[in-house]
Amino acid sequence: MLLWILVFGAIARIDCYFSEEKHPEESKMQPPTVVIAVIARNSAHSLPYYLGALERLDYPKDRISIWAATDHNIDNTTAVLREWLTIMQKFYHYVEWRPMEKPTSYPGEMGPKHWTNGRYEYVMKLKQAALNFAKRRWADYILYADTDNILTNPDTLSLLVAENKSVIAPMLDSQTYYSNYWCGITPQGYYRRTAEYFPTKHRHRRGCYPVPMVHSTMLLDLRKEGTKKLAFHPPHPDYSWPFDDIIVFAFSCRVSEVQMYLCNKVRYGYINVPAKPHQTIEDDRINFVHLQLESMIDGPPMYPSRYIHLPPKQTDLMGFDEVYLINLRRRPDRRERMLWSLYELEIDVKVVDAVDGGALNSSDIKLLGVDLLPGYYDPFSGRTLTKGEVGCFLSHYYIWKEIVDMQLDKALIFEDDVRFQGNFKRRLLRLMEEVEKVDLDWDIIYLGRKQVKPGDEEPVENVRNLVVADYSYWTLSYAISQQGAQKLLNAEPLSKMLPVDEFLPIMYDKHPNEKYKAHFPNRNLQAYSTRPLLVQPCHYAGDPEWVSDTETSTLWDDDTVRTDWRGSYKTLKGAPPPTGWQNAYHDEL
Repeated sequence: MLLWILVFGAIARIDCYFSEEKHPEESKMQPPTVVIAVIARNSAHSLPYYLGALERLDYPKDRISIWAATDHNIDNTTAVLREWLTIMQKFYHYVEWRPMEKPTSYPGEMGPKHWTNGRYEYVMKLKQAALNFAKRRWADYILYADTDNILTNPDTLSLLVAENKSVIAPMLDSQTYYSNYWCGITPQGYYRRTAEYFPTKHRHRRGCYPVPMVHSTMLLDLRKEGTKKLAFHPPHPDYSWPFDDIIVFAFSCRVSEVQMYLCNKVRYGYINVPAKPHQTIEDDRINFVHLQLESMIDGPPMYPSRYIHLPPKQTDLMGFDEVYLINLRRRPDRRERMLWSLYELEIDVKVVDAVDGGALNSSDIKLLGVDLLPGYYDPFSGRTLTKGEVGCFLSHYYIWKEIVDMQLDKALIFEDDVRFQGNFKRRLLRLMEEVEKVDLDWDIIYLGRKQVKPGDEEPVENVRNLVVADYSYWTLSYAISQQGAQKLLNAEPLSKMLPVDEFLPIMYDKHPNEKYKAHFPNRNLQAYSTRPLLVQPCHYAGDPEWVSDTETSTLWDDDTVRTDWRGSYKTLKGAPPPTGWQNAYHDEL
């Protein structure tokens, strides 16, 4: 009996041991599988950035398949896509590659940006083929993303999947009001303006919203029952709207009772404004370059693929003898952005180290021969000149001196906090060509400034988009002739200094303060300005990203407070600003 007790006790202890043994936790679920549809035509200029964004998506590549097709190209789109797929196919779960070498155009096509019915139908067939491919491979999702849509947010795919919608699009930013959604649609299937569009576009309201149309970039959840009936081609038997792939698909969603959604919770990326039917690939490329420049300011920026060879750009001076970029050494971020921007615009540039006013003490300033214009006060704060304003003036002054010393006929000057308007280089080249053609006597031409009374400025005859400059602020960018630089030097401004953007209007006799002007008797500078302006500031006062190296520095003759660039040290000097002309000054708040 004792023996049986011992045996059963041993068995019980063994059973207890195994029952208490710790088992490993269950492994995590793998992310859903995704097919990314890449449909490319004449997009060699945007493809390196589009593909670079795809490869940087923070999503397991072994859960992604690529379905890529290209057709009717007159550029090297096929070669760029083949180069990328050849290297990247080892990272992705599967790659389907469908190139078409011939023909290079559609029947009746007036240019590579013209959409004929034949082109619409072929694109619909390609999108349907990609959808069929995804279904055959039992993919959970399919992501359509046009090749001029750059998903700079690496979390885009994960964020869209997490929204759990049948059809959802990330709102994409552009240089204009254009984006990849409609908030309204007419009974005939066309775009309808609504009150919701702009608050959504500007992210004044944020979230995921039901909309009647999303296009260009969108994610379809193929696990949902409703998406089984969605189709691009052939159109639904009841379809009578325009023959357009995005409208055909929107109608398919409507009749299948599948709601489209737009999400604008965060920045996802950018969409290039479509070229007009008569425009060329070069026009499209120029639009895309300016989209790249915008991404460097508002971010996140675009970067090309590491696996695509990009030939170096051919830069030039646009007919100027020199192009200067003024930059403080302690602002390497601005320097890098501007150098990259100018390179993308194919403009050669010389970087000039700005005079850092914050590093000067009052004795240094006196040794440079600088003295304040008698009676000068800032019109808003009542303060006198800041050390930053001294540095800014000296930076421009030394360039004017170099232009005269080197006998340069004309030069172009940029500060390092500007953003370029669309088609910048082509518009400037055309302007300067017309200026020379009419033999205009000019000293300075503003490309960017703050206009005080723009409606009062007279246009210049026989030169498009040029006006006689009135009272202005800022020195963002301007062209200057040797004659103009000499006039500015002859005024001997260092001994009676005020901010450089106030000095220039005095010299072309448009400043409202007569007392200031009396110190400069030869006010014969011939000043003009582009209209519309070709550059704007990156940020305005009040923007979260706004930083001013002039407004955040100490007074020029005050060494008791150390400049630390964290905030404004504007202080009243006791005397009120001159009266009668304050309203003409800009209010930077």
